[in-house]
Amino acid sequence: MSMTSKQRAYLKSLAMTMAPIQYFGKASLTEENLKNVDEALSARELIKLGVQKNCEDAPREIAEAVAARTGAEVVQVIGKKIVLYREGKEDRKRITLPR
Repeated sequence: MSMTSKQRAYLKSLAMTMAPIQYFGKASLTEENLKNVDEALSARELIKLGVQKNCEDAPREIAEAVAARTGAEVVQVIGKKIVLYREGKEDRKRITLPR
């Protein structure tokens, strides 16, 4: 699913007030981190992640890897913050994207 610029802008506005729920540090991307992100996406659809200074990987690289492995879309990467979106199942759908 490819998002339109209008949908991306809407998700960015929702993510503005969110705090990061997961941080990537020195260990960078681990199976445990991915499991936590996958569970959070299932519960919330839209999440914000943080990359700490001691992480050697670039935030964009982490965002792309996490998105690919969890089936999510990268909404934006600004500085050390990553916003991801994955549409929820019908019974757990919370966010309605504009057309």
